[in-house]
Amino acid sequence: MKKVLWIMTAALLTMTSCNSNDDGVDDGIVIPGITITGDVDCCSAEEALQVYKFLQTVKIVPELTTEVDGKYNVFAYTSTGSFHKGYNDIYFVATKKSSGNYIKYFDITSVTPLMYMVKMNMSHSTPVGSSYEVFDETRPAVKRGWVSFLMNTSDAGSWTISYTADVLDSKAGVEDAEIEVDALPDGQDWLKNFKLGDDTYFLSLVNPLDWATGTNTITAYVSKKSSPITTPYAVADETFTIEIDPRMPDMGNHTSPNNVALTKQADGSYQGSINLTMTGLWRIHLTVRDADGNVVAGGDDLSDGYSSLYWDVTL
Repeated sequence: MKKVLWIMTAALLTMTSCNSNDDGVDDGIVIPGITITGDVDCCSAEEALQVYKFLQTVKIVPELTTEVDGKYNVFAYTSTGSFHKGYNDIYFVATKKSSGNYIKYFDITSVTPLMYMVKMNMSHSTPVGSSYEVFDETRPAVKRGWVSFLMNTSDAGSWTISYTADVLDSKAGVEDAEIEVDALPDGQDWLKNFKLGDDTYFLSLVNPLDWATGTNTITAYVSKKSSPITTPYAVADETFTIEIDPRMPDMGNHTSPNNVALTKQADGSYQGSINLTMTGLWRIHLTVRDADGNVVAGGDDLSDGYSSLYWDVTL
């Protein structure tokens, strides 16, 4: 019942939020249930419209809803309202309880996912994004980050998430909220790891369900296992190149032309280009090179000539 009430409360706030034009002038934009109030902490009418539209494309995660100082609400969203193994975008929105206004000025920090392993009686974290930032300047009241879950929830272990919200200099947060992390369907495998010396690195493939046949931008993150392992695994400082060799194992392992290796970007992600010529299962074999060009993971390390380090994506 509590979960249902959270969903209903969040949905009501999303639909009835009053947002502002910083100069208090109504510029004629009409948003269902939203009025222009001149609240300088909040969005302009155009920005409010863009937030409103965006929130219709995602779903709330009720377990991560919190109240700050009795004056603000903070809501978390994902594409489905739940989590799955591998990479997940998470979006946060803060509102004023008194008016429902979307708030521009807030920060989300200390996002800490933990999995408790039953048999070993221990916990570990998982790869996380470096920070939660505005991802689209037209929606300054929406902050985005990500978590890449190493495992799904099962009898072997369960997940919690904690975070801190700082809204207009008032702080609160969520502590050890229990969440479910679903397994990916057969034919999807988006998270792999490799060892380099004494360190373990994780390769998180970003949102391959957004791909279509033809040429697609391929994005990934390389994260480094922390010590202690209960500390979230941050994006690795090292620079790698990730070469890709996409094959269709159900179609004689044929490949595709014009693929471009993933290289490190200014935001810490890795981007390249992948060409998928038809629907079906694609096994994306990976070769990881260090900054000097030396192979440190993957490569032709199997008798059949294909790398044992790969992502699986089914279109």
